[in-house]
Amino acid sequence: MNSEFYKNIAKSNAYRASRDKNTQLVMTNLLLFPDLLAIALNTADKNHYKACWIMELVLEKQLHLLTDYLALFCNSLSSFTNESALRSISKICLFLSLHIHLTPLQEEQITENCLDWLIQENRKVATKAYAIRTLFELGKTQKWIYPELQRILSDDYPKYSAGYKAVAREILKKIK
Repeated sequence: MNSEFYKNIAKSNAYRASRDKNTQLVMTNLLLFPDLLAIALNTADKNHYKACWIMELVLEKQLHLLTDYLALFCNSLSSFTNESALRSISKICLFLSLHIHLTPLQEEQITENCLDWLIQENRKVATKAYAIRTLFELGKTQKWIYPELQRILSDDYPKYSAGYKAVAREILKKIK
């Protein structure tokens, strides 16, 4: 583990400039990616959510960096509880559903976790929105997902904010 890199993550904050600075560190030295991933996936580390923020930005640009670690990433999904981490993790799941060929097990793990995030009432809307979009993408090949997603979105529609409702309307329209 690169201790200087860890210190940079620990000192970072939610401001975009801070996240971009650490993202650039990884992009210019890809050997830091395994350290970033290790911090992000270690939910016992008090800074793991900050690493998730940075990992989201890195993977938005170079998703292939996660290819060798897909099994590890998917196996770790259920361990995330921090809302700040979950927002980034759910967005990474969307990236994966759009751009990476997943194994049936990986699809199952992502689907299960997205469904869990979607039905848990204490989850924030951003996490739910990425989960909805991910499930929509996975539902293109897993036909059982659409009826389940449609039921959940219809049932939960009145419970959540305008942002949730906008995503729900968009996806429900696409499913029908």
